[in-house]
Amino acid sequence: MLDSVSTGMADIAASSFGVFIRVGAMMALAPAFGEQVVPVRVRLALTLAFTAITAPAVAPIMPVATLAPGPLVTLVTAEALAGLVLGIGLRLLTIALQIAGTIAAQATSLSQFFGGAGVDPQPAMSQILVMAGLALAVTLGLHVTLAELIILSYQFFPPARFPDAASLAEWGVAHVARAFTLAFTLAMPFVILSLIFYVALGAINKAMPQLMVAFVGAPAITWAGLAVLFLTAPLMLPIWHEAFSGFLRAPEGLPR
Repeated sequence: MLDSVSTGMADIAASSFGVFIRVGAMMALAPAFGEQVVPVRVRLALTLAFTAITAPAVAPIMPVATLAPGPLVTLVTAEALAGLVLGIGLRLLTIALQIAGTIAAQATSLSQFFGGAGVDPQPAMSQILVMAGLALAVTLGLHVTLAELIILSYQFFPPARFPDAASLAEWGVAHVARAFTLAFTLAMPFVILSLIFYVALGAINKAMPQLMVAFVGAPAITWAGLAVLFLTAPLMLPIWHEAFSGFLRAPEGLPR
């Protein structure tokens, strides 16, 4: 009786430990919950909470408990790698917002104004877009979809098994390309505005050489950039969230 109970407790502990390693690695890079401004104790509490939620669902497929160095090192390394891959996939979508904000700020001459001096310095437009995007994701149930992603990830990353290196590299390159494509798509209105503005500014300078177009153009492009941001942000964020939630719901591109 006691032997069976102790064996069952050991299996539960091994299963929970493996899930904890995967969740902890993912939470280190996860948007919103893994930000550097979030205290370490809060992140640890969130990791334990997600482990408690997801461990019962994946317990039947976790390996049998063992304290042998070889299997234990394999389990820890494989689970940490799986969590890092999930976290990087989510983080790249957040970086897409940062890149979009940087492109928009550079195109509208706002890249050097109102820049943040925090942990991750970036133009004000990037900060606004990232904060708004994360707030939208959390409001629409990021915690629920993250738990679903963790459970779903065991179909792509079986416990204690390493993904194929070639597939992992191919997935990484493709996902980085998708993130840059999304960033350029979101920033396209600002690029078009900048192109039209500077072409018009060049034509005015050609027609009126005596006019100091730089003094006229700098305030105009600044105000135009802010106006376009206020008009397009409500359209940009749903597009980004659709790509973000699509990865959370069905990450078919994950390497096996």
